[in-house]
Amino acid sequence: MGTHRYRIIVSGTLGKTMRVVFEDLCVEPVGANTGLTGELDQGGLYGVLGRIQAFGLELVALSRLDDPSIDTGDTLRPEVSKR
Repeated sequence: MGTHRYRIIVSGTLGKTMRVVFEDLCVEPVGANTGLTGELDQGGLYGVLGRIQAFGLELVALSRLDDPSIDTGDTLRPEVSKR
């Protein structure tokens, strides 16, 4: 399986320490949130999602940017379980 360009949006802004955690990605502000963009294979994508979970960040959106058959206007949004 090859690599693809992904954009992941997490809630809030990341400080210096958290930016280091994601230094393998382009980290940029997206309004009140933070965008993480990079070339990832499937294992790399799951690795980034694991770091997001491990540091207690809220996943807002995930988009694969490089596949012309996928409309990048549609963003996968996680279902949040209210318990």
